[in-house]
Amino acid sequence: MVKTGHLSTTLVADKLLFPEGPIFMSDGSILLVEIAGGSLTKINNDGKKEIVAHLGGGPNGAAMGPDGFCYICNNGGFNWQVSENKRYRRPISQAANYRTGRIEKVNIETGNFETLYTECNGIPLNGPNDIVFDKQGNFWFTDLGKVRERTMDRGSVYWAKADGSKIVEVIHPIMTPNGIGLSPDEKFLYIAETEGGKLYGFEIMDNG
Repeated sequence: MVKTGHLSTTLVADKLLFPEGPIFMSDGSILLVEIAGGSLTKINNDGKKEIVAHLGGGPNGAAMGPDGFCYICNNGGFNWQVSENKRYRRPISQAANYRTGRIEKVNIETGNFETLYTECNGIPLNGPNDIVFDKQGNFWFTDLGKVRERTMDRGSVYWAKADGSKIVEVIHPIMTPNGIGLSPDEKFLYIAETEGGKLYGFEIMDNG
């Protein structure tokens, strides 16, 4: 445990491969994604790591749906720059074996998963990043896009049904949309922009 100001910090688990999207579960465990490991991972109460599902690509954001399944924003994978001691890494470009971004649905009991969306009206998902569910059981997610040696994508924000039946592009273009959240009354959608260091609030007129 480390004290920082008025807060104390406890190391729960280490040696994770670029963890993101932690979800606190009712049993006290934590679900998270390991982007560089391509996995949905469970950290048990004793700190032990358990792989729930090997997803491949770059699982980036995660959220539990009202149906008890875990929904994943998979960005399709990165090329990584890794430090000499192998302890630190950062994404630098689109993975060499990149195919597409996608939204995946994981059964956390069995580890089985399915792909719900890879495109919207024929336009591919490039780099889905973060996700939030609303009270109706639908979800909103950001697509930050991918970066290549000389080009990068313009981002988008989407709304979708959890059964895979409908997806709508609600904002485009927007530069590097990353984190996403809803106001308590769900009248506003908040988007964090990475490159510009900005936080946007959008009024929600209706579903999608």
